Amino acid sequence: MTPPVAWNETAQDGAARTGVLRTPHGDVATPAFMAVGTRGSVKTVDADDLQTIGAQIVLANTYHLMLRPGADAVAAVGEIQRFMGWDGPVLTDSGGYQVLSLQPKITERGLVFRSTYDGSVVDLTPETAVAVQETLGSDIAMALDVPVALPATRRDVEAAMERTLRWATRTLQAKRRDDRAIFGIVQGGVDPELRARSAAATAALSVDGHHFAGFGIGGLAVGESAAERDRALAAVVPELPRTGARYVMGLGDTEGMLAAIARGIDLFDCVIPTRLARHGKALTSLGDLSIKRAEFRLDTEPLDPNCGCQTCRRYPTGYLRHLIATKEPTGRRLLTIHNLSYTYRLMADVRAAIAAGRFVRFRTEVEERRRMGRRS
Repeated sequence: MTPPVAWNETAQDGAARTGVLRTPHGDVATPAFMAVGTRGSVKTVDADDLQTIGAQIVLANTYHLMLRPGADAVAAVGEIQRFMGWDGPVLTDSGGYQVLSLQPKITERGLVFRSTYDGSVVDLTPETAVAVQETLGSDIAMALDVPVALPATRRDVEAAMERTLRWATRTLQAKRRDDRAIFGIVQGGVDPELRARSAAATAALSVDGHHFAGFGIGGLAVGESAAERDRALAAVVPELPRTGARYVMGLGDTEGMLAAIARGIDLFDCVIPTRLARHGKALTSLGDLSIKRAEFRLDTEPLDPNCGCQTCRRYPTGYLRHLIATKEPTGRRLLTIHNLSYTYRLMADVRAAIAAGRFVRFRTEVEERRRMGRRS
């Protein structure tokens, strides 16, 4: 039987690679960025906006959706795509990262915590995480991993990594839908040896014919240094199969994604584009900037002269600053459209550079332009 989700390589330049991630709701050209739709909605934009600005796949948050409105409410409509009005692929995370901030009780069975909505006790196990995500109907579900706040002792990181592996086996045992896929999650903090061990063991797992279609690399983008992140990725990638998509969870800054792509990573997600927009900050090819600064009050230029998004085509920076300063919702929407457009365009340019065999040069040019930009 043809697997519901599969990644196939189309080009390689050094360790950087392009490919196609095939899903039940369409193909995704990689490397790719996933906008975060925490509660089934990417903040301030709708499905039409996402299609217009080039989104291929959206991430939704299992923790929030299982509590409000509940997976059954989504299933009553049919599936999460129809619920959201989005006809492209959806990846759902397992909820473990969100629970981390709630200081859950962690046992071998799972995570126990109190809902941020009504204070009720919630029990999240590898089995319920799979069941909820299969009810939601997302193309790709994520295994439930054990959250660890860094810095942490090696003993604690290793214990969490080993438990994540045991939970990964239970995740595959709990799989019921053959028309949807599950990604495993590699843990191990910033310890290369633990990372390599976790990656190799996760890649080797097979239960009753079920295996992971791709691999999330969790526990990064949580405050570690770029050097620590790079060492962790260098340890992980060689242990993963070439035929599986590789996904660094929570990474979304320009330089960080370029560094990860250089090591063979295919997928990213992050709240950076949308969160920064709500705070009046723009991602641009000439460096990131805060348009709240007084110097932009009379600025007649677009946010980014190298950007062709609808925000940059139509509105001067001074006007956008006015909207943000007066707390007009339109300002947050227009900045979100720009920031996401910038990120999707960056990924498209990355794919073209890899296909042309010039990724290293492209990365250098992007980073140098942003470092020396007139608005840095």
